[in-house]
Amino acid sequence: MSVSAAIYGCAGLVLDEAERAFFRAARPWAFILFARNIDTPEQVRRLIASLRDAAGHNAQILIDQEGGRVQRLRPPHWHRYPPGRAYGAIHAANPEAGLAAARLGARLIAEDLRDLGITVDCLPVLDVPVAGADDVIGDRAYAQTPDDVAVLGRVAAEGLLAGGVLPVMKHIPGHGRAGVDSHKSLPVVSASRRELEETDFPPFHALCDLPLAMTAHVVYTAIDPDAPATTSKKVIGQIVRGQIGFDGLLMSDDLSMEALAGDLGARARSSLAAGCDVVLHCNGRMAEMEAVAGEAPALAGAARARAESAEAMRLLRAEALDPAENHARLAEFLAAYGQDRWG
Repeated sequence: MSVSAAIYGCAGLVLDEAERAFFRAARPWAFILFARNIDTPEQVRRLIASLRDAAGHNAQILIDQEGGRVQRLRPPHWHRYPPGRAYGAIHAANPEAGLAAARLGARLIAEDLRDLGITVDCLPVLDVPVAGADDVIGDRAYAQTPDDVAVLGRVAAEGLLAGGVLPVMKHIPGHGRAGVDSHKSLPVVSASRRELEETDFPPFHALCDLPLAMTAHVVYTAIDPDAPATTSKKVIGQIVRGQIGFDGLLMSDDLSMEALAGDLGARARSSLAAGCDVVLHCNGRMAEMEAVAGEAPALAGAARARAESAEAMRLLRAEALDPAENHARLAEFLAAYGQDRWG
C-alpha cells in the first residue's frame, strides 16, 4: 500500500484514538517531533513505535535538533549542543579544528537520535545571514560567508550520515536575508539576482548531492515577486532544481507558518503544484491535518524514487562511536576556543 506525500506532527506525549485513526487512514511518509512530544527516552521510543504502528509502515521520524536555540531533546536526558555559529567561530580561528568540531557535534547528535529511532535531522542550516536581517536565523547559521557555511554544513551532514541519520539542508534557496520571521509573517527579499547567486545560493549548490532539503517561505522579488519559494514554480524549477541542481527529496517548510496565505488545503495544494515532493505540517491540529491530507497525493514517481534513494543513503553509512569519550572531546574543542558559554 502506498504512503502519502506528507509529514505530520502530533499533539502530545502519546497518541489519542483520533490521531491513531487519522494516521492509519492518511499513511504519511513521515512524522516530526517537537518539545511537546518529548519527556523521557523511553516515552519517546514508545511514541515513535505508536506513530509507525498507526501509519502501518516504517515511517521516517524527523526532528529539529540543531543545537543552541533549536533543539527538541534537552537535558537532563540529553546533552545540550552549541549553535552552528560556535563551530563557525572555531573555524575562523582554526579551520581544521572548526571542521572537526562541527562534524563531531553532528555525529553525537546522530547518536542521540538513532538511539531513539529518529531517522532524520533538519540540519544543516545553510542560510547566509546578512546585516539587518531578522534574528530567526542568527546564530543558527555557521558563518557569514557562503564558503564557510558550505564547508561547515558539509561536515555536519557527513557527521549525521556517519551516525545513520539523514540530513535536511535548509532553508533552500536561502533564508538569511529575511527581514521578518517567516513563522509570523511573509519575508520579502528584494536583493538582485546577482546578489542571490553570489551569496545565498552557493551553499545549497555546494551540497546539492544531499538527500533532503526544506524550502524557505521567502519571496525573492528578482525571481518571483508573487509567491514565496515554497509555492513558486519559478523558484523551485529554475533555482532549486535548475541553478542549484538539487535532485533530492524536497519538502516544504511548515505549512502552518504565517508566511503562507490561504487555508491549509490551499497551502498544501500550492506547494505540491510548485514542485515540492512532500508537504510538512507541524502543529498537530487535527482539522488542519485533515485539510492537508485532502490534498496530499500518494508518494509516487520521481518523489518516491527520491525518498527511496534517501533511505538507501541512510542505511549505507554508520560508524562506531564512544559517546562519553567524544562528548568530552567536543567539550574540549569548545572550551579551547571560548565557545563553551553559549546559552
